[in-house]
Amino acid sequence: MAETSDDTGKFDMASLSGKPCPDCGGAGQLRIDSENINEKFEVEKQTVITDCHRCSGTGYVAG
Repeated sequence: MAETSDDTGKFDMASLSGKPCPDCGGAGQLRIDSENINEKFEVEKQTVITDCHRCSGTGYVAG
């Protein structure tokens, strides 16, 4: 039987010991809703999703 080399990463239990980030609520992402008016006076809505700067996308801050 052939051996596979699938690497899915490992789960680090120590990363859950911190407190949830107050900025992103532990999600690791910030969602910013934006509305713009184009040249035809129509409202364009979009959501910008970015990594949280406070927790660097982990969702937890140091306790």
